[in-house]
Amino acid sequence: MHTVETVLLVLLLGAITGIAARYLRAIPLPLIQIMLGAALSWPQQGLHIAFDPDLFLLLFIPPLLFADGWRIPKREFFSLHRPILRLALGLVLFTVLGLGYLIHWMIPTMPLTVAFALAAVVSPTDAVAVAAITRNLGMPAKTMHVLQGESLLNDASGLVALKFAVAATVTGAFSWADAGQEFLWVALGGLAVGAALGWAFAVGRESVTRRVGDVAATQMVLLLVLLPFAAYLVGERVGVSGILAAVAAGVATNFADLRRGEFLAERMQTEGIWNMVEAAFNGAIFLLLGLQLPSIVGDTLAAAGDDWWRPAGHAVLITLALLGLRWIWLTLGVRGSLWRAHERGAMAEKPSALLDLATTLAGIRGAVTLAGALSVPLVLQGGTPFPARDQLVFLATATILLTLVIGSVGLPLVLRLLPPAGEPVALKEERWARVAACNAAISHMASQLSTTKDPVRQAQVQEAVGRLTQDYRKRIDMLEYPAAPTPEAQAEWPQAVRQRRERYLLEMELRLSALHVERSALYVERQHNRINDESLRALVAELDLSEISLRKRLVVARRAVGDMEDGQGPLQE
Repeated sequence: MHTVETVLLVLLLGAITGIAARYLRAIPLPLIQIMLGAALSWPQQGLHIAFDPDLFLLLFIPPLLFADGWRIPKREFFSLHRPILRLALGLVLFTVLGLGYLIHWMIPTMPLTVAFALAAVVSPTDAVAVAAITRNLGMPAKTMHVLQGESLLNDASGLVALKFAVAATVTGAFSWADAGQEFLWVALGGLAVGAALGWAFAVGRESVTRRVGDVAATQMVLLLVLLPFAAYLVGERVGVSGILAAVAAGVATNFADLRRGEFLAERMQTEGIWNMVEAAFNGAIFLLLGLQLPSIVGDTLAAAGDDWWRPAGHAVLITLALLGLRWIWLTLGVRGSLWRAHERGAMAEKPSALLDLATTLAGIRGAVTLAGALSVPLVLQGGTPFPARDQLVFLATATILLTLVIGSVGLPLVLRLLPPAGEPVALKEERWARVAACNAAISHMASQLSTTKDPVRQAQVQEAVGRLTQDYRKRIDMLEYPAAPTPEAQAEWPQAVRQRRERYLLEMELRLSALHVERSALYVERQHNRINDESLRALVAELDLSEISLRKRLVVARRAVGDMEDGQGPLQE
């Protein structure tokens, strides 16, 4: 099949499986995509795609890691840096050494350096698969932030460890001092390159958009999409980690975005573009992974003949050992830092055996593992085949599949056993921020009353300010819990609060239905040729923005009314 046709087919299947996952909620989306890819390539005449690991790392990994670095909450990322670094760096080293020696003991025909290479390949985790599996299952928010931070950084540490293991296999020489120096150069250099490029882009964007405003929004978004590729390529050309460069560029760009509150068009286009890129690339990654499975797994098991159980058993044992080492490291090496984070308020959930188990099962392997395994060279310097390469690729691929299946089955079961966390801290902070914004708006409108001395103008301003202030106070009533009433009014107070909130909820629902009627009327006007397409798009865009805001306020209103009905209202607090 032609390359262009293949790319279009993969994107099409990614979109279709994303829709199918909405109906098959019991099966995580990555598992659906892997199974579909395997089904397409299983027959002899099925879809077969040559997998170029270098091209794969360039096209798919940088934008996804850039988006993760751009989206991850920076406050939580830096406040939880100790457990994140211990997982992203310490756990990788612990896995490479512990699992490497175990693999060499279990498979004596595999040289120790190759065993270390396999352990390095399977050390990075895949937060995309974890997020897909734990969606709507109640994974504690701060634990998810730790997992996201781990996956952002351990890709680079795992690939660096793989590089040294392969070099030791090819050359027969290894130096811990050289490895340590090289790792510091690769890691710190990658972060510096990415941060510098992100900062340079931010400065250039600021210079342009301060002059022309949102007119250049589309061009700026296009440059932003190209930024992770530039960071990766520059990092690799300099000799540092292109993966960490893409992550650092995303983090730096997000910090610059904090000063760009007025650029509405650019912000909305950026959000929409990244949502599409993430959905398309994530789907393509897991479909490509599924397309490789039958040939890798089938060929290895077929070559083993009647002893097919031996490589299959090795894969199961390596997967269990990988999860076991992760649990040991979490229990002995990370729980202390998690406790300290909990005590200082950086982490709401208390460390526990169940939370350790959930975090262990969340150690799912994915695309970077497959790309790393396939990047192992075919031959050594003398032209002899790389020892046990096919075995390494099979075991890495099987580990991806097994961790995904174990996580898909085990994580939902464990998460259901975790105690309810109550209202997430992020929702409380969001509510407080909304109240602060409303109060700031009310104060601003009050200051407008003294801006004119014209009596007519003054009356108009007072009337407008009164209407708007009333609307803001209704929103505040929905968001904040008022002070406790007197004992005499204690019995009637909850009912009065509920009625006030229900009236506001009804008003929001009526406004939303009115917006739908407005939009339908605009389309009728266009169908009768009373307005043109340009006018239709402009008017509908205004209504769409209003509906987005109104829908969000409606969600908050429904949540507030639901809290009262569930007994979590003001009296209980």
